[in-house]
Amino acid sequence: MSDLELYHYWRSSCSWRVRWALNYKNVPYKDIAVNLVKGEQTKQDFLKKNPSGHVPCLLVGKQPLGESMAILEWIEETYPKNPLLPKDPFSRAIVRQLALTIAAGTQPIQNLKVQKHISTDAKVGQKFAKYWIEQGLQVYEKIAAQHAGTYSFGGELTIADLCLIPQVYNALRFGVDMSQFPISQRIYSHCRKLNSCVQAAPESYQPAP
Repeated sequence: MSDLELYHYWRSSCSWRVRWALNYKNVPYKDIAVNLVKGEQTKQDFLKKNPSGHVPCLLVGKQPLGESMAILEWIEETYPKNPLLPKDPFSRAIVRQLALTIAAGTQPIQNLKVQKHISTDAKVGQKFAKYWIEQGLQVYEKIAAQHAGTYSFGGELTIADLCLIPQVYNALRFGVDMSQFPISQRIYSHCRKLNSCVQAAPESYQPAP
């Protein structure tokens, strides 16, 4: 039995990153759904594990670990097989730059909590989210243009792709025209066919209506 428990939400892009990494590295884990719509992330039992009230949260034995990027780094260091970072230090830095362009500079600005803070009108919030998604993808596209191959960085899957693909999924949900981001669109189309990505994708965890 695995000593890893992943608290996650089916459509959370941060949760998708971590599910994908665990699947790609063939690391067994128990997944535990946290229903954000019902506010389960605000319950004291969950807040004891992750005071931010965010998903994902990875329970390693009895030790909780929050923040998807910290979790990805821990997974990479603990399970080095099927690496998600290049060996060369500068290349690793570029991959982290790409990943953080999404994880720090794009995704947090467009999430539901921010949308609701901006306006109680869902359409206003969605317009706000769409704008910042496009801004973030513009930056990503310019960096990736210098380094992309089959994936965001050359010919191997990295944490940059684990951040990009869920963000493109959200971009499509918000009506972003991905033809203006041909590199990201191409990488998205390729990665969505990978078994490790398919297994981690929202549709694999979507709750019954």
